[in-house]
Amino acid sequence: MSKHAGSTLDEFLDEEGLLAEAEAVAVKRVLAFQLAEIMRQQKLTKTQLAQRMNTSRSALERLLDPENASVTLLTLERAALALGRRLKIKLGV
Repeated sequence: MSKHAGSTLDEFLDEEGLLAEAEAVAVKRVLAFQLAEIMRQQKLTKTQLAQRMNTSRSALERLLDPENASVTLLTLERAALALGRRLKIKLGV
């Protein structure tokens, strides 16, 4: 019988030391999707958003890449403001 039988995925990932990384990737995927959706609604190109953010297109590509979990809060805030939104972060239980 497996030592993980009956445990949750979160418990398994935590035991393996992978939970924080998995959660960061999941959050980044959601953020990338939300940013892309707002861009689509506003009919904004990546070049236009990069200009609004005063950053390079390659930096914006990294921000929109759902697999790239290394993004700063400052970059997220700049993207939100450039889209007329506010970044809200809260800690859950």
